Amino acid sequence: MKKRMLLLLALTCLTVLVACGQNSASGGAPDPAEPSVLVYGSGDYTRINPAMDEHGEINLLLFNGLTAHDGENQIVPGLAKSWTFDEETCTYTFALEEGVVWHDGEPFTAEDVRFTIEAVMDPENASENAPNFEDVLEIAAADEHTISFCLDAPNAAFLDYMTMPVLPKHLLEGEDWQTADFFRSPIGTGPYRLESWDEGQAITLVKNEDYFRTPAQIDTVIFKIVPDSNAKALQMQTGELDLALLTPKDAQTFQGREGWTVYEMKTSDYRGILFNFRNEYWTENRDLIPAICYAIDRQAILDAVLLGRGIAAYGPLQRNQYNNENVERYDYNPAKSEQLLQAAGCTKEADGFYYRNGEKIGFVISTGAGDQVRLDMAQAAAQQLQAVGINCTVEVPARVDWSGQMAYLIGWGSPFDADDHTYKVFGTDKGANYSGYSNALVDQYLTEARRSNDPAVRAAAYARFQEELANDPAFAFLCYVDADYVAVSGLQGISEDTVMGHHGVGIFWNITSWTLTK
Repeated sequence: MKKRMLLLLALTCLTVLVACGQNSASGGAPDPAEPSVLVYGSGDYTRINPAMDEHGEINLLLFNGLTAHDGENQIVPGLAKSWTFDEETCTYTFALEEGVVWHDGEPFTAEDVRFTIEAVMDPENASENAPNFEDVLEIAAADEHTISFCLDAPNAAFLDYMTMPVLPKHLLEGEDWQTADFFRSPIGTGPYRLESWDEGQAITLVKNEDYFRTPAQIDTVIFKIVPDSNAKALQMQTGELDLALLTPKDAQTFQGREGWTVYEMKTSDYRGILFNFRNEYWTENRDLIPAICYAIDRQAILDAVLLGRGIAAYGPLQRNQYNNENVERYDYNPAKSEQLLQAAGCTKEADGFYYRNGEKIGFVISTGAGDQVRLDMAQAAAQQLQAVGINCTVEVPARVDWSGQMAYLIGWGSPFDADDHTYKVFGTDKGANYSGYSNALVDQYLTEARRSNDPAVRAAAYARFQEELANDPAFAFLCYVDADYVAVSGLQGISEDTVMGHHGVGIFWNITSWTLTK
């Protein structure tokens, strides 16, 4: 049987030597005194700042919020052991766990909570999470273990948003929340603490022995930086990684092979072409976006790039209880695409492309480096658009230019409340609205849905939101991407039925119960 070797990194000027993986045929049991080390294939981090950024997989290991999500993505207690809601005053009051300490030994208090949420809300900090808390009028700490939030209007997703990781006031007070050194050496209350960070190589976390809940069973977790998707597959093969999110094509090569387990997990993570409405091209040609949407064969992209691992996309809530199945889906119809182009005054010239007012119709899709799936999707969509006479090309810029680019192969989605990511992504001037999209009816319907706890009211509002978004698209939706995690067979405890979020984030929600034998 193939022997596996785990390569550990010397991150604190000490060489940590781990024995070669045992031949499982020998039946040898691991030494219980030997520390367990999990090496995870991670994307790169320039900072760890959960207050300003979203989708950081490492956040779940280092930090806690007042609430948390369980394996069914339902709200459960976190740093808050209980809470109440006063409908008359629209006030949430949280009773906090006592005896919780930060990784540096300082006590956690209600003032840390107030300090964190006020920083997220502060416009000077430019947090993309600020829209989550824009309804908050007042934050009051009655004592060290009681904190309340008075809202000016109901927010049905508020308990979801209280999963926001709490950060320490005693280390961040007076600091710049975008550039502080703290975010390169963060201190949290989570089940793991940062031991070392070798820039561009690895981030090493060790078990927090003082964790306020049951401590983790795996002693060390190394986030090994492997930004290239192809390299992750190779490093899984060579035994340098114990767990990684792989492309469907790469994950397929591990199916049925002894020594590895493939977890095929559903996600709420969709891909689409984001149109940058700050670019003057769309000021003149926004009416052509429906024609672009009809020219894309989503199922063909899904089958070719993802091997069918996902579903064709037509909107942002397809994996949510409030999905509206009856909206315009822009099913592949190249004839209708050309019909719409011609109706808008475009004419096809001898070169095979459409022109309008003497200008060739076409645009550039930008995509991030290292993500082969997004690049393949962008190139497939560009070919389909060229086939109907739209001059679409693809570029991989060194840095994303949100204000200047024409379009971007975006990824978004959330497995939580429907308000999460829709309100701040499609709402006018909200923190994660990177397209510059603005539609008054979309704003109205999203606000109506946020401000009601009545499922019927919310369903009606979200249905209208999705209809208006289909009438006036912000994105050309492509597909939902399932998450294919590959792990060594000795890793146990992964909750394979949990619906993952953007980039497959969420797999570590129960890491304290994981075990690893080699």
